[in-house]
Amino acid sequence: MSDSTSGSISKAEIGRYGVWSLGLRNEDPGRRGEIGEAAAELQELGYGTAWLGGSSAPVNALPLLEKTDRLIVATSIQSIWQHDARESAAGYAEVEAAHPGRFLLGLGVSHARLTEQYRRPYSALVEYLDELDAAGVPAGRRVLAALGPKTVRLAGERSLGAIPYLVTPEHTARAREILGQEPLLAPEFAVVLESDPARARELARGHLDMYLQLPNYTTNFQRLGFTEDDLRDGGSDRLIDALYAWGDDDTIRGKVNAFLEAGADHVALQVVQEGSPDDLHRAAWRKLAGILL
Repeated sequence: MSDSTSGSISKAEIGRYGVWSLGLRNEDPGRRGEIGEAAAELQELGYGTAWLGGSSAPVNALPLLEKTDRLIVATSIQSIWQHDARESAAGYAEVEAAHPGRFLLGLGVSHARLTEQYRRPYSALVEYLDELDAAGVPAGRRVLAALGPKTVRLAGERSLGAIPYLVTPEHTARAREILGQEPLLAPEFAVVLESDPARARELARGHLDMYLQLPNYTTNFQRLGFTEDDLRDGGSDRLIDALYAWGDDDTIRGKVNAFLEAGADHVALQVVQEGSPDDLHRAAWRKLAGILL
């Protein structure tokens, strides 16, 4: 950890399980109340953290923080290209003043195919963190999206820890070895609440399709031992079954907890099912709570 760790959020506050959702960061003013109600229910169900999917910003956390008193809310992730460091620091300060101690600034470099200004991503991230330090954003109140070893190490040195996306327990074990025991390790993991193999894999492939077009992810899959054949035609069964939990309750519980056994402190659960990415999967979050909490 960096020396600038005042005000760090503890692992106990973050909890063992959280929810990752694109719907929770919806900016439609008409949905603000609905999002707040969903956040209050997540807290009541026992989840520790709500992760705002997509390129979210501190302001997106406010509807959730306003309706809760314990839930940690985090961006997952804010692209460093979309919001400059001064803007991020100002947003952090605004949220912190209104709701002290409950917001985590999740940052990442996004992808070359999605960002015109993408350049020297690692160096750009280091420079961004330097600017946040200068602006007074504590290292203990930010986390980094990290897949490769170099960025995982940076997450442990310059932030509260790492929030890898679309990974396996094997990746978690490697990341923990790099980080050591103190930094937070909070991978995202997708869950398909289906027991039929064909239907579960169909839903998972629909979700995975866009990520198979992004080299940051495919390179990481290959580091984990998957082959070019695994990446074809929407992903092999082997790849799908490694990246998604599906099946009966015991199977899902075992797949999720495999991350904790591999060294994760927390698992950010993303529900994959039919419907719009902006849906609030409240019934599914209740069912998952019944399985895990």
